[in-house]
Amino acid sequence: MAFDIEMIKKVYSQYDERITAARKVVNKPLTLSEKILYAHLWDGNAAEAYERGTSYVDFAPDRVAMQDATAQMALLQFMQAGRAKVAVPSTVHCDHLIQARDGAEQDLTRARNESSEVFNFLSSVSNKYGIGFWKPGAGIIHQVVLENYAFPGGMMIGTDSHTVNAGGLGMVAIGVGGADACDVMAGLPWELKFPKLIGVKLTGKLSGWTAPKDVILKVAGILTVKGGTGAIVEYFGEGAESLSCTGKGTICNMGAEIGATTSTFGYDVSMERYLRATGRAEVADAANAIKSHLTADPEVYADPENYFDQLIEINLSELEPSLNGPFTPDLYTPVSHMREEAEKNGWPLTVEWGLIGSCTNSSYEDLARAASIAKQAIDKGLVTKAEFGINPGSEQVRYTADRDGLLKTFEELNATIFTNACGPCIGMWDRAGADKQEKNTIVHSFNRNFAKRADGNPNTYAFVTSPEMVAAIAISGDLGFNPVTDTLTNRDGEQVKLDPPMGDELPSKGFAVEDAGYQAPAEDGSAVTVDVSPTSDRLQLLEPFDPWEGTDLIGLKLLIKAKGKCTTDHISMAGPWLKYRGHLDNISNNMLIGAVNFFNEKTDSVKNQLTGEYIGVPATQRAYKAAGIGSIVVGDENYGEGSSREHAAMEPRHLGVRAVLVKSFARIHETNLKKQGMLGLTFADKDDYDKIQEDDTVDILGLTEFAPGKSLTLVFHHTDGSQDKISANHTYNAQQIEWFKAGGALNIIRKNQAK
Repeated sequence: MAFDIEMIKKVYSQYDERITAARKVVNKPLTLSEKILYAHLWDGNAAEAYERGTSYVDFAPDRVAMQDATAQMALLQFMQAGRAKVAVPSTVHCDHLIQARDGAEQDLTRARNESSEVFNFLSSVSNKYGIGFWKPGAGIIHQVVLENYAFPGGMMIGTDSHTVNAGGLGMVAIGVGGADACDVMAGLPWELKFPKLIGVKLTGKLSGWTAPKDVILKVAGILTVKGGTGAIVEYFGEGAESLSCTGKGTICNMGAEIGATTSTFGYDVSMERYLRATGRAEVADAANAIKSHLTADPEVYADPENYFDQLIEINLSELEPSLNGPFTPDLYTPVSHMREEAEKNGWPLTVEWGLIGSCTNSSYEDLARAASIAKQAIDKGLVTKAEFGINPGSEQVRYTADRDGLLKTFEELNATIFTNACGPCIGMWDRAGADKQEKNTIVHSFNRNFAKRADGNPNTYAFVTSPEMVAAIAISGDLGFNPVTDTLTNRDGEQVKLDPPMGDELPSKGFAVEDAGYQAPAEDGSAVTVDVSPTSDRLQLLEPFDPWEGTDLIGLKLLIKAKGKCTTDHISMAGPWLKYRGHLDNISNNMLIGAVNFFNEKTDSVKNQLTGEYIGVPATQRAYKAAGIGSIVVGDENYGEGSSREHAAMEPRHLGVRAVLVKSFARIHETNLKKQGMLGLTFADKDDYDKIQEDDTVDILGLTEFAPGKSLTLVFHHTDGSQDKISANHTYNAQQIEWFKAGGALNIIRKNQAK
């Protein structure tokens, strides 16, 4: 079934005119990324050429996707926008609130009972406002989007950083906070700084044990977790064309881990095959009619140095399987060097769990290739040393894989088949023994491996690799096992070698499913009632934030000076806290509890300047709020990397933090701060970070002349009577300054809708 086919045809009908206009103003051949961006300008045909990395541009995305954890806050905001229906096709996917523990059936039943209030809320809001609703168990948002909604040349935003997965079908798909989604659903333009462009030329062809996952693991090793910030990564070349559509999706998906705005591939035969296999022949036919516009102009790929801001070249024929980690997704180690690196760094070599799934690697092809390794283990008499967990990407994938015997193969190795949901990838994993916090190693096919991410244990060393490598290493129980060269001892004492993985790109019998889990919204939702209990601890209607008082901010207290990596997981943890994503006050009790305090090297322990005691970060901030005192948070490089979760911006805003001052921001988090009316500032001189002392009181000066490109002055008053005056930069444009003045972008939307 092709959803929204008329919308897709309308987008395609405008392509020729809009690309022609863009070529005239840019005056040179266009990359694929530029074509999609210029084809989605809010004002229609391009009238000027935008400067990459500098120009703020208004876009008109084709659709919005939301997962259940972030959808709650996005829709609570949308409910205040005053519209009867969403302005663009939008969907909600229930995949985050299902904890992995016993297996799919038991876990899904438990989740439906525990989170029924939230699921009912999301279902009713979706029904009322014309939003497609995917029930719990239907699948992981990004796999479901790839199967049903993504289309070549489209533009989508989603309230999850891995929205970028849809680049596997040639989209520009971008992760955002709920406030951005609210804008688009309310029929407003969506603002983005025109991205820089990184080209990745892929030559050769994957073979043997290498997989698409190894491409992005290599790229992450090259660019690091912030090397793609502010840029679209565009893959091309003969190697790109040799990859499957879902393999392309895997590469784009994990582009979030290099900070990229998004990643994408040009339309090709693998995408056409996937569209037809997933019941969207009509989309494939429409794409074929304009396929010259759904890839870069020939001159670009012939001479890429002249069209990209940065160029990387990877020969797939020379690539080897690899693992990234622990504790960061950009620490790249080829499998041939893993034993040496593990022994040198003290990484535990014994592997306790192998986990296959997540939005990154849960397609039919992923399961088929991993199952081929599992089947070999059975046939060759091997005894699996580690535990196995499998999360299929969608009910369609699960049903088809079950029909074709793939799941039975995993079960013969005593694997636990979890729900079609995120599960351990986002910390929704009730892992037995994790509370003991013992040092251990796991391998998984996920995208992130920050400390505590999967099981809450800070001593779990998690390594990211391909599904087939997860299978091989879990069978061996040895992090240093290299299936390319090493043998294993079977139950008869024989030395056996695993053959390279094999698996169908698409099921030979076609996809099948009895109930995909989709609920269409009411044609007229005006009679649908959305109730939120005032005594609920899961849901809370939002109150508008106060507007700026019109003065400089004087007498702020330093709440925390965060040391080192401070991701959105550190600022607003997931896992058990996911259940409070719809209740701003309750979830604010996790604000910055994972951040390391520079002054005592502890987490959730800061000095309350009112009492001199060391207590938790949220408790300290609540004390300041009760006393009518604002505060400031100070951070390090790439502050807010990771998830798109806007709670990491809304919680400080709700509790009275006025500004966040850091060495550098991750893109989505900086935007989220702006949307909520916060000050997101960066040190003009990064060495000034060292001047900030634990008992500082801070003034922010220059706000009455707050203007684009004009620095602000911060004065840090120390307890010995001295002070340091520093300069802080910002990236606010005129519209974003109005968000700050109004107390948040939503206040402006609400005001305009009321007129």
